[in-house]
Amino acid sequence: MLKNSFGLENPAVANANLPAIPLQVAVPKKAAFLRKLLAFSGPGYLVSVGYIDPGNWATDLAGGSHFGYLLLSMVLLSNLMAILLQALAAKLGIATGRDLAQNCRDHYSPSIALLFWVSCEFAIVACDLAEVIGSAIALQLLFAIPLIVGVCLTAGDVMLVLLLQQKGFRLLEAVVISLIVLIGICFTLQLALAQPNLGASIHALLPNRRIMTNPDALYLAVGIIGATVMPHNLYLHSSIVRSRHIAGSLEVRQDAVRFATIDSTLALTFAFFINAAILMLAAATFHYSGHQNVADLSQAYQLLTPLLGSAIAGLLFALALLAAGQSSTITGTLAGQIAMEGFLNLKMQPWLRRLITRLIAIVPAIIAIAYYGEKSIASLLIFSQVVLSLQLPFAAIPLVLFTSNSKKMGCFVNRKVITWLAWLVVGIIIGLNLYMLWSTLAGLH
Repeated sequence: MLKNSFGLENPAVANANLPAIPLQVAVPKKAAFLRKLLAFSGPGYLVSVGYIDPGNWATDLAGGSHFGYLLLSMVLLSNLMAILLQALAAKLGIATGRDLAQNCRDHYSPSIALLFWVSCEFAIVACDLAEVIGSAIALQLLFAIPLIVGVCLTAGDVMLVLLLQQKGFRLLEAVVISLIVLIGICFTLQLALAQPNLGASIHALLPNRRIMTNPDALYLAVGIIGATVMPHNLYLHSSIVRSRHIAGSLEVRQDAVRFATIDSTLALTFAFFINAAILMLAAATFHYSGHQNVADLSQAYQLLTPLLGSAIAGLLFALALLAAGQSSTITGTLAGQIAMEGFLNLKMQPWLRRLITRLIAIVPAIIAIAYYGEKSIASLLIFSQVVLSLQLPFAAIPLVLFTSNSKKMGCFVNRKVITWLAWLVVGIIIGLNLYMLWSTLAGLH
């Protein structure tokens, strides 16, 4: 691997080994702040869709319907944690010229790298399961397509992803950003209909001791945090930040880290507003009207129109759900390619790679619906989040270790306060995820 003048790998050379993320987005060397920011904007939004996928919707809906605005502070806390970890992932990719998966392959033995890859694949399939379910429910709500048929139809989205990849990475980013904006517009309109209590919402952004003293509220808080940081997003972000041509001097690389951090922070802040909007909608519409046990996506859709008195309310909800499922599909495809090539240096045709992953996700969904009925869908969504929680340590721990290693990062190494804060975040997330897993397996909730 070629090295640059300060001993780190040249990202242009490193990225040439990863055709899934081509270097094709030019970055102006001398330009105004806004123009540079626009050039770097995109990767953060691809990552942010993992924070608003159908798996997150269930915890937000349950939190709002059960406890009103109380758990908004948990939505904010989980988002702040995500901002820190994603910023570290972006910095790792830019500073070393290698994504998180490649760094794991470089640092660990082949057997450990294989274990990491297997765990990452489980996470990607689990996330894909949530996308399959969300998209199928949206198709049923919008077009009255039976769930099993809708699940099967989701296999066709592989063609959409491949088409977008062939047209260029910038177009891929534009499509995802458009879908995110569509989701934001849908929930803004729904909030206008629901008219939530803004004062209570703002007050709820501060932590409340009721969350810790109420076991049910604590469990939902754990669910919100545990379902937030998607482990495969850390692999994804560390790779796609290199879609910008950032080879050059130390100053250029420092600029790249700064703008990539701004990009992901802005994108995840937008994701926070969407998650907060889902919870606020559930609180204003369901909690204060006596419907305090709404966590099922179909049930939420059916209640929105009569409770808000507008036929468009349910339509907006279903449209946003479909957009969330499809945008997550795009990033899931990229994450799968990055993980396989990064951990194993193994290349596979993108259409075959995508089809295998999607079929693995479709099979359990079809079996569950066929044998247990449509009510099993909510349980499948919860199961997918539990699987994601199990994989998180395999991504978060190496990320903090690598970015705290001065030999690997050079002048980009974490400051001590960032390292301490990152370990605190990782400890909290892993502890809460383990609690959620234990509670789920023990049947406490």
